[in-house]
Amino acid sequence: MGGARSRMRAQTGLIVLVSAGVCAATAVMAREAVTSPGGSARILESPKEVIDQTWQIVFRDYLDVNGKYTPDRWRTLRRDVLARSYGSPKDAYEAIRGMLASLDDPYTRFLDPREFKEMQIDTSGELSGVGIQLSLDKDTKELVVVAPIEGSPASKAGVQPKDVITAIDGKSTKGMSTEDAVKLIRGQEGTQVNLTLRRKAQVLEVPLTRERIELHAVEHQINTTPEGLKVGYIRLKQFNANATKDMRKAVRELEAQGVDGYVLDLRSNPGGLLMASVEIARQWLNEGTIVSTKTRSGITDVKRATGRALTTRPLVVLVNEGSASASEILSGALQDNKRALLVGQKTFGKGLVQSVRGLSDGSGMTVTIAKYLTPRGRDIHKYGIDPDVPAKMSEQEAQRLQLEDIGTRKDSQYRTAETTLVKQLRTAGSVLKAYSPGSANVPAAVGTGKP
Repeated sequence: MGGARSRMRAQTGLIVLVSAGVCAATAVMAREAVTSPGGSARILESPKEVIDQTWQIVFRDYLDVNGKYTPDRWRTLRRDVLARSYGSPKDAYEAIRGMLASLDDPYTRFLDPREFKEMQIDTSGELSGVGIQLSLDKDTKELVVVAPIEGSPASKAGVQPKDVITAIDGKSTKGMSTEDAVKLIRGQEGTQVNLTLRRKAQVLEVPLTRERIELHAVEHQINTTPEGLKVGYIRLKQFNANATKDMRKAVRELEAQGVDGYVLDLRSNPGGLLMASVEIARQWLNEGTIVSTKTRSGITDVKRATGRALTTRPLVVLVNEGSASASEILSGALQDNKRALLVGQKTFGKGLVQSVRGLSDGSGMTVTIAKYLTPRGRDIHKYGIDPDVPAKMSEQEAQRLQLEDIGTRKDSQYRTAETTLVKQLRTAGSVLKAYSPGSANVPAAVGTGKP
C-alpha cells in the first residue's frame, strides 16, 4: 500500500502502507469523526455508524484510478445504504463491502474486526504465539513445520523443520488450513497450547507456553563465489515495523566481515509499510529522490536520500512477479538512481497508495489515497518494473527448490545475480573503488560504459 500526503490529519492516526497483498497496520487506529457532507449531526445508530464512517473516508480522501467514482454518485449511494435497516453488524459489513465494490478497486477494502486484527499483526513485527512457521504439504495436505523461529518457545522445546502437526490441543488437524491452525496456535501471552507432532515414526506431545514473538523481516549470510569473492546476501521478506532495524543490523554485520558486494533479494516480497521502504532505500542511497506521491488534490510528497548510506559497495537486487508495492518503491529507487542492477522478472505492478483506517466497532478499512512515482517519474501501476538482467525460474525449479536453498548456488536466479555482481566487481577498479553517487564511478557501479 502506498505513500501519503505530507499534511495527513494527525488526529486520525492513520498508517500508510504499500503492499499488494492483505494490508496491515502497526497500531490500533484512531476512530474517524462522523459528520455528514452537509455538516449534519452524526449518525449514532449502530451499525449504520460504521457504514457512514466508511462512506465519509472515501468521500474525503479516495483517489479514483478506474473512473468509477463521482461525488454525486457516491452521495446517492450513501442515501440508499443508510435508508435500509440492518439487523446485525454482519449485515452492515455486507453493505459496506457492496458499496466499496462499486469502486472496482481491490485495494480499497473493508476488514471486519478479526481481519483488521490480523492485519495489525502482519506488519507490527510481533505476535503472541509459539514461533512456528507452517506450511501445508501439497501432496499429503498435512500441516508441516517449515522452521521454528530462533529463540521462540517452539525452538527452545526442540520443534524441528518437517515435523508434522497432527493435533492442536487434542483437535485433529486433518483437513485444517494453515490459517485455521494459526488461529488455534496463537493466543494470549502466558497461556499454554499443546501440539502433537509426528517426527518420522515417532509421536511427540509438546506443551508450549505462548510468548511475544518478534518477527524478523531480514535474513542474511555470506556466500563465497568460485572466484573467492565474498557476497553479502540479504533476503528482505516484508516491510514490517522491524524491517528497517533488521536491514541496518544485517548491512553493518556484513560490512564488518568485509564483503565485496551485495545481493538484495526482494523476490515474493508483497510490500508493507511505506516508510520502511523509504528508510531502507536511505541505507543504500546517499543522494537522490526515492519516491514521490500524488493525491487527488495534486499534492506531491517527495522522499529523498539523506546522505547516510550504510555502504557504497556494488549492489544487485533480485525481483520477480511477486515483488510488489514497497518492493517496487525500493527497487525503482535503486534502479533509477543507478545504484543497483535489477535481476529476475518483471515486478508485480502496484503503484497505488493506501492508508489504513480504524472504525468505531474495531473493524477497519484500507483506502487508496495516492499513486506513487519512481525517481524518474515512472508510473509503474499495472505494468511493473523491468529487470536490467532477465532471469526466469521455471515452475519445476520453483517446486523443487527447498527453503534452505534460496539464495544459494542451487537457486538459478541467485546464480545470475551473483554472476552479475561479479561482473560489476571486475569492471574497471570497482573492487578497489566502491560506488560513490555523483562521481565518475557510477558507470562502474552499474556495470555499463556510460554515465
